[in-house]
Amino acid sequence: MVPGVNRILILDYGSQFTQLIARRVREAHVYCEIHPASRGRDLAFIREFAPKGVILSGGPNSVFDPGAPTADPGLLELGTPILAICYGMQLVAYLAGG
Repeated sequence: MVPGVNRILILDYGSQFTQLIARRVREAHVYCEIHPASRGRDLAFIREFAPKGVILSGGPNSVFDPGAPTADPGLLELGTPILAICYGMQLVAYLAGG
């Protein structure tokens, strides 16, 4: 990691638009990386990555589907702004107890 660099972490939950989201972030001259949804369960990785924001992409699942991808509820307590899109928003509501 390069210290002092503003960066956005994109967690990919299977959306067909994840690459488009990343491109738009980069067009705004902001560094971002796409990582698989499984990284959402790894708070140590997220803390080390030190993003200025996290984007949770959409995806084809419902949070109630067996084996649906999830994230560590501690993600909501990191104090990092989260933009949740489609499935990502379902996941935020689910992790918050909704």
